[in-house]
Amino acid sequence: MIAWFFYRSAAALAVLSPLAVPLIKRSRLRHQEKKADELRMQFKELMSCILTSMRAGESAENAFRGAYPEMLFLYGKNSMICSRLERIGSGMDNHVPLEDLLLNFAEESQVEEIREFSEVFAIAKRSGGNMAEILSRTISMIQSRADVENEIRIMVSARRMEQHIMDVVPFGIIVYIELTSEGYFDSLYHNAAGIAVMSVALTLYLAALALSEKILKIRV
Repeated sequence: MIAWFFYRSAAALAVLSPLAVPLIKRSRLRHQEKKADELRMQFKELMSCILTSMRAGESAENAFRGAYPEMLFLYGKNSMICSRLERIGSGMDNHVPLEDLLLNFAEESQVEEIREFSEVFAIAKRSGGNMAEILSRTISMIQSRADVENEIRIMVSARRMEQHIMDVVPFGIIVYIELTSEGYFDSLYHNAAGIAVMSVALTLYLAALALSEKILKIRV
């Protein structure tokens, strides 16, 4: 699409083909971030459920087992958190320590909050301290940060939508002008000056794309 809009040349398609790599990575990164945000919110609910059970006197293992029906009700069997709880339950049935299962969960998910919880859980489990109290403080801090991140996400959601619109506006303008004034851009194609102008325009467009991503990427 970029090769056609900016150069109208098959040769440009070959030259610009490496550009597909960062664009595909960008798309995959967005998809991964969306999944991570979804898992982060599900894990936040899981922590609340586990803490409630442990304060009621349940062991950590039983708290995780007991959390599955509630997560199933909230998110459904195909949700990421239910899938992971099933694996944790199977691991415990095979006598794998819960702390090892949680550390593995953190490593696979690459979610900071899960990593922090699993590390604190492993330390508390091995030290033999007051598990409910230690986890209560940890969960409180993690949830506070998650709440702040969610507020920021809501605040920038409108700006992110504007970013998506601006990503396609240049192409929309070109299509509109082509349809209403046929041949208007002909002087920009298939000549050295036009190629230079369009190359500058493409560079500015990609730079603006990268800058908008950086501006809207806010983490607590």
